[in-house]
Amino acid sequence: MSYPQPGTPEEKLADVKQQLGLPRIVVICGSTRFMTEMTEADLRETKAGRIVVKPGCDMKSPHEFWSDPVDAEALKVRLGELHRAKIRLADEVLVVGDYIGDSTRAEIAYARSLDKPVRFTHPEVDPSA
Repeated sequence: MSYPQPGTPEEKLADVKQQLGLPRIVVICGSTRFMTEMTEADLRETKAGRIVVKPGCDMKSPHEFWSDPVDAEALKVRLGELHRAKIRLADEVLVVGDYIGDSTRAEIAYARSLDKPVRFTHPEVDPSA
């Protein structure tokens, strides 16, 4: 007797999300200089019935967690890894803001390498446009 081969982890995740009846998950990306705009995008996406994940730390604003430069650099690396995990979890990406820096450009490239749809609040900044 033949059994179907298990799919990729991504296919399994998509299947489980469908079985659970989860709404679409959107991850917000962009420079943390746009945190206010990210909050507004979060409201709009939530109102539209989507689950939203976004950056949880604005390292441009003072905080004791990143006041030490050595700690801050290590945290930045961990936050980058965490955000890539959010991209893997999400069904789509929403890039907020009218500026794309190196980190956001890398996140867009990563999302596209995973075949995730990418939307922009300012489509003119799409690096592939």
